[in-house]
Amino acid sequence: MATTATSATTGTGSGLIQSLGIGSGLNVASLVTQLVGAERAASDSRITRQANQVGTQISALGSLKGAVSSFQAVVNSVTGLDSYRLKSAGSADATVFAASAGPTAVAGTYPVSVQQLAQGAQLLSKNFTAGSAAVVGTGALTIARSTGNFSVAIDSGNNTLAGIRDAINASPDNIGVKASLVYGTGGAQLVLSSSSTGADSSFTVATSGGDGGLAALTYAGAGDTSNYSVSQAAQDAIVLVAGVEAHSASNTVTTAIDGVTLNLVAAKKDTPLNLTVSSNDSGVLLNAQKLLKAYNAMVTSLAPLGSYDATSQSAGPMLGDSLLGSVTDQMRRGMFDPVAGVNAARNTLSAIGVKTAFDGTLTLDVTKFQAALTADPNGVAQLFGGTGGVATRLSAKLEGLLGTGSAIAARDSNLTASQKDITAQQTALDARMAVVQQRYLTQFNALDQLMSQMQSTAGYLTQQLSSSLQLANYTTASNK
Repeated sequence: MATTATSATTGTGSGLIQSLGIGSGLNVASLVTQLVGAERAASDSRITRQANQVGTQISALGSLKGAVSSFQAVVNSVTGLDSYRLKSAGSADATVFAASAGPTAVAGTYPVSVQQLAQGAQLLSKNFTAGSAAVVGTGALTIARSTGNFSVAIDSGNNTLAGIRDAINASPDNIGVKASLVYGTGGAQLVLSSSSTGADSSFTVATSGGDGGLAALTYAGAGDTSNYSVSQAAQDAIVLVAGVEAHSASNTVTTAIDGVTLNLVAAKKDTPLNLTVSSNDSGVLLNAQKLLKAYNAMVTSLAPLGSYDATSQSAGPMLGDSLLGSVTDQMRRGMFDPVAGVNAARNTLSAIGVKTAFDGTLTLDVTKFQAALTADPNGVAQLFGGTGGVATRLSAKLEGLLGTGSAIAARDSNLTASQKDITAQQTALDARMAVVQQRYLTQFNALDQLMSQMQSTAGYLTQQLSSSLQLANYTTASNK
């Protein structure tokens, strides 16, 4: 009679393996694990090798993209003639006015006299002895400027001085007149202030409807002193530049001198102060050095990708890769190819003091650069920022390298597809090995049961044989 099999569950890397008994004496779990492991070993090795290779390539491509993108950000920040035609402006007295100059400013000295500052209109109402709670009246209050007008409705819920202030400030149609209250020994007064400066910041106040009490807040314009005093008149800023009068609605004057911005601080009437505009050579040098520093950073980042160490016989992940070669070649040519339309004495970076070190990084001879800048500032500007200048063409090349249809984008797409394919291969292998594992389990289960039955039968036959022998021995003994 067959023995009853017991079951146990054993975990392996391929899933759960069922051991179906000990009747046969076989270690089913171990046998199945070894057989499945042997069958999947070659495929696992191949998939792992592919995954490692793709992972290395993805990491290397990420390093390349990061280095090139960082370089692009700097190149784009110093592209264009304006980055190499910098000007500076200085004031003889910064407490009266300060100044800044753009690339189009012409070097020179200009006498500047600040006649008056721009300011906004401000009105101060008469005293309301009851303070902010003083009831003024109801109706519609309309404030008008040259740019338009807005109205606020005043009723019994906001007819106090404070209520009118709040209604003006809260109006969604407010066109730039703010209200506040000031307090003195005589009570409270309403202050209406333009939020902008200049002669056009003046305004009027009219009323309509209601109980007529709002008439105490009307203002017809300049000369009307019935309800308000003018605490500040609306006026433009006035400056004299080389004796020529210029007006501005704000204290930032941009139209008096081409390319120059004057920031007026205080009026000092009829007192000319010198404004000096000059070339900002240190700023141009800084931008050139910024470009070279970024190029060096890129070169340093890319070098390990294509390196080879003869001692350890280890190679960079992109050694011999045409993509890395194309990127480095384009960047090198972008930096050093001659620039058309520029004087031959200054149409390359090397001509103005840029030198290449053994490792491919660049250094700048500042003395030679400054000499070139002094001799031909426009030529240097064209070399870097002109239509075909170094920074301009680098910007175009970098856009092509990093754009949607670029070789880098194509490589990125291919590697992503390869990574997905490897994942699919791994999933398929796991599924196939699960089937193999189940097949082995079924086979060994059957073997285990068969051997168990055979052992049971053998035991039974042995018992019967033993009984027969005992009976035969007894019979023989009896006959004697």
